[in-house]
Formats: sequence, C-alpha cells, structure tokens
Amino acid sequence: QVQLVESGGGLVQPGGSLRLSCAASGSISSINAFSINAMNWYRQAPGKERELVATVTRGGSTNYADSVKGRFTISRDIAKNMVFLQMNSLNPEDTAVYYCNAEGTYLRIPYNPWGQGTQVTVAS
Repeated sequence: QVQLVESGGGLVQPGGSLRLSCAASGSISSINAFSINAMNWYRQAPGKERELVATVTRGGSTNYADSVKGRFTISRDIAKNMVFLQMNSLNPEDTAVYYCNAEGTYLRIPYNPWGQGTQVTVAS
C-alpha cells in the first residue's frame, strides 16, 4: 500500500520558519490505486490531544485552525504526491509532533494513512 513520510522538522527560534514536507511512497501501482480526497497536517503537543492544523482538498481548497491562520500555509504538488506546510512566525505554542494524514480510497476502499510524525520545537 501507500505510506506517508514526513520531513523538515527541527529546532527553531521564536519568530522563525520551517517547511514540512510529506511524501506518499509506494510502488507505482499502489500510488495509482490511491485516490486522495484531502490531505491534512495534524499536530500533538505533550499532554494534549492531536489537533487538525491544516487541510487541502482534491479541488485545492484549504482550511486552517484558528491558531495558525495567517502564519501557516498548506500546499501540494499533485504530480509528486507531496504536501507541504510552510510555518512562519513560529512561537513556543507551536511545539509539537506534526503528522501528515491523507483521506482517500485505495482500490475503492476507504484508506487514511498517517505518517510517523516529525518533531517541531520552537525555543530560544
């Protein structure tokens, strides 16, 4: 099947920026069998529940959590089966493990894979 792999996390000072990437990997036949309706970025801070940060739909519509509006931008590269999260004006409250998630079907069966997560730490 298809796996999601995130990259781009790290340590950044308050006010800084990071760009997260998420790539769908698998065989060509698996990639072709995976029909994506939307891709999401979630995050989970220590002691808190996982929260939805940003979504981009098949049609290109985007949606953001209120806490990141105006600072984060989700984008995608359909040809490369990738989704990105540009994070600007980061603050310590953005510290979390960030997860990529896809909503879709695999051979017409609902399939919602998750990546392994990438740590983002905002500290001076």
